[in-house]
Order: sequence, then C-alpha cells, then structure tokens
Amino acid sequence: MEIPLFLVDAFARAPFQGNPAAVCLIENPLEEELYQNIASEMNLSETVFIRKLNTADDFSTGSRFSLRWFTPVHEIVLCGHATLASAAVLFYKKENINPAVVFETLSGDLRVRRHDESIVMDFPLNKPELQHKNNYKNFLKDLLGDLAVQDVSLCKATMNLQVRLADSCDRSAFRTIKPEASALMKHEDGSRFKGVIVTMKGDSNSQVKYDFYSRYFAPWHGVLEDPVCGSAHTILAAYWSEKLGKKKMLAYQCSKRGGELELEVRDDGRVDIAGQAVVILQGTLKL
Repeated sequence: MEIPLFLVDAFARAPFQGNPAAVCLIENPLEEELYQNIASEMNLSETVFIRKLNTADDFSTGSRFSLRWFTPVHEIVLCGHATLASAAVLFYKKENINPAVVFETLSGDLRVRRHDESIVMDFPLNKPELQHKNNYKNFLKDLLGDLAVQDVSLCKATMNLQVRLADSCDRSAFRTIKPEASALMKHEDGSRFKGVIVTMKGDSNSQVKYDFYSRYFAPWHGVLEDPVCGSAHTILAAYWSEKLGKKKMLAYQCSKRGGELELEVRDDGRVDIAGQAVVILQGTLKL
C-alpha cells in the first residue's frame, strides 16, 4: 500500500513557523489500528487523513471529503491546524478546482474556502463557562507559578480549560510559562478537561496590534504544548469577542514557533478562522 503524504506548516507564512501537521490522502478507509499507528509514527501533534467520498471524483475535482484527526495517542473530534493543512494540500498541491470544499468530520460538516493568500475555515463557536478559581488553585500553581490569574473558564463541549492572566502580566513572563506534563496530569485525569488554554489581552503598544495572545497545553492528548491550535480559538473567539466588544479579531499564539490567526465571529453562532499554510514536504508512505 502506498499513501501520499505531505508535511504542512499551518498558520505559517514561511517554513518552520506555525504548527506542523502530516496529511495523508487515502482512497478507501483503513483498518482502525492503522490510522493510529501512522499517527504515532509521524509523532506530530496531529496527523490527518483525507478520504474521497465519491469514487467518481478525485482530489482535484471533489468538493466533499471525509476527514479524521489523530494525535500520537488517540483520535480527536476537532482540529483546526490540521484542517487548514488539509485544505492547503487540496488547493495548492492537488490544485482542487473548487473555491471551497467541505470536510465531513466528528464535529459535523466543516466548510473551508480560499480567500486571497489565506484559507478560511467555518468552525463552530464554543463559549466557555466561568469557573471558581479556587477550585483549580493547585493546578494553576503548577501551570503558571506565581502569575496572577484574572479568571478561569471551562468549555465542556471541547473539554478545554481556559485561564486568562491578569492584564498586569508581562508578555515576556507569559512566553516563559513551562509546565511539566506530569505536574498537570496529577491534578486532572482528563475527565473534566484534556487541554488548557492560557490567554492574555493584547498590547496596544506593540508593533502589531493583536487583540489577544494565547498558548495551549494538552499532555492528555500526548502533546505538552501545541504550537498553534485552531480549535482552541473557537473558545477564545467567543470569550474575547464578548470582552472586547469586537467581531473581527487578530490573534497570536505565543509558542516557540508562533502563529497568527484572523477571527470573525458570525451572527449564526459560528466563527471564521483564517490563516496561511506552507507545504514543506511531499512523499509516499509505503506499507
């Protein structure tokens, strides 16, 4: 068996930025165990499998595809950067003739379209619920050290905890957050949440006027820090849109690789997430 394989840096303007994803193009469903074995071998935050739904189409002409995302340890229900990477392969490498494609996923149909140099994803908007900080006191200590916390929210739909730092927090301190996976997992077994978003308000004095910054930690998914997490921004967009009174926002995820996301909260309860992507490797997986 031979499977076309691509390595794509998503939410990136140049190679070695953003979040890398492995993209596999498959003609037919694989054995369930094989999906996970390939993802474990790739050992990236996500490996994604695009499958044709209509045998009469190919990857250049089809407009609907099946999409499944896998971390090194298990399948997940939503992933933004790997969806962006998948669309980049179809649009840039397979030269898909459609202005937009639809991916059938565990999170429903996701429409992705081209817009200038970016790719725009139509994702569900996920509003988090405010929590009592004291319920997470020890966890927050191991996550952030002595950094001051403004509020804590939980998104049950995506099983993510969101922690907003106090506005007095310095961005340089924000960048140096470096929790240990074992320290986080000793407080939470994954039954309440499986990922943690840390966010802070943007700096109006910075050269680029980002509305907010974020980082994302997910050792429960086998990934200590995800460089740029699109699905986390379905939560961040809902939260910061309400706090800032804005529909359109520019966000930056402050991982070592870093990545920029354009967000637009829509009136229909969804959010457009836009970013660029670079395909840096193309090959064949031989099994």
